Amino acid sequence: MKKLFLFILPIFSFSQTNTEVHLFDIVKNKNNQHSLVNGKNISNNKGYDSQPYFYDNNTLIFASSRDGQPDIAAYTFDSKSIKYINTTPNGGEYSPQRIPNSKDISAVRLDNDGKQRFYKYDFLTGRSTELIKNLVVAYPLWYDENTLISSVIVNDTLQLHISDLVTKSNIVIDKEVGRSLHKIPNTKLISFTKKNKDRWELWSLDPKTKVTKKIVGIGKNQDVCWLPNGTLLFSSQNMILQYIPNSKEKEIGLFHMFNDENINNISRIMVNKEGTKIALVAETSPRFLAQEQLEGYNKRDIEAFLKPYAKDVKVYTFPDQLDYTGIEEMRKRYSSFFKETTDLHCAITKRIVKGNVVIDEELVTANGGTFKAVAIYEITNGKISSVRFLR
Repeated sequence: MKKLFLFILPIFSFSQTNTEVHLFDIVKNKNNQHSLVNGKNISNNKGYDSQPYFYDNNTLIFASSRDGQPDIAAYTFDSKSIKYINTTPNGGEYSPQRIPNSKDISAVRLDNDGKQRFYKYDFLTGRSTELIKNLVVAYPLWYDENTLISSVIVNDTLQLHISDLVTKSNIVIDKEVGRSLHKIPNTKLISFTKKNKDRWELWSLDPKTKVTKKIVGIGKNQDVCWLPNGTLLFSSQNMILQYIPNSKEKEIGLFHMFNDENINNISRIMVNKEGTKIALVAETSPRFLAQEQLEGYNKRDIEAFLKPYAKDVKVYTFPDQLDYTGIEEMRKRYSSFFKETTDLHCAITKRIVKGNVVIDEELVTANGGTFKAVAIYEITNGKISSVRFLR
């Protein structure tokens, strides 16, 4: 974005974030230490790609944007190709999983009219059948073919439910829970996340006895998974951390740190049953958001320019003088500027990316004059949340 020198729950609102699904092999050395190798961006698709799930030892399914909404994609390891399981013209699918003892897939469908329900999809034909009609399921986990444990939307919050699909009964287990649900290896328990003020905690649930127990605090990120040996993995920015519940040390350690700027703000992670592959979801490099708004600026296209910005974006004069807040105020300021300044153009002379911050050194042309400028963009949750201009 350029300075004006004349005086960007619904439960799936994150779907506008440009995320990609990455796949790595997990290799263990003689010292029993793990490393991630042979990384590949398997979605490579502009828009929302997330919620990976290992369908079998040769297939990963995930939600992938297509024609403006997510469908169920299946990536085959052998062929390194993607096919789509379904086509839903009036809605999008999230959280795809394989139904136990079946080849079919379940997913949450969010229709364009706002209706959100839980469906079964035939793996071959994509034909869908509604599974649960009286709950707004957001994040599911199959305990067995007849038992679903899920985070359910109730009054703008998430509650943990156990649903019996045979008796059609539902039991509320806990409130203020999160989206990360997993079976704990070598036990009959499942893990779920629970909010405690501004932090997340990981808890266990015995679906038979309904007993819950806190396992560990996991900080500000709620996305976890388990290695087959019982090691907990959870995401944090560009890192995956680990915790071994049964160890004497009870310390949180580093599992892997990524140096690739395109693996940023990691969210969903999933390990296959054999513990040989890990899929993770990460935001693309912040440079793409900076570039996207630059292209909109140079085209004087107000909608394209505003698209990368958060609704509550804050604009400062460096370092901390707040000039204004909000995308509508930004729209008001730039709409007329774009219309009136026909020679407007900005060239980037230098761009630096560090974590979630992009620093652009610019050469701006406007109204027959040329001047230098510096813009500092901060990215939060896949949107530009603040800009600082250095005069």
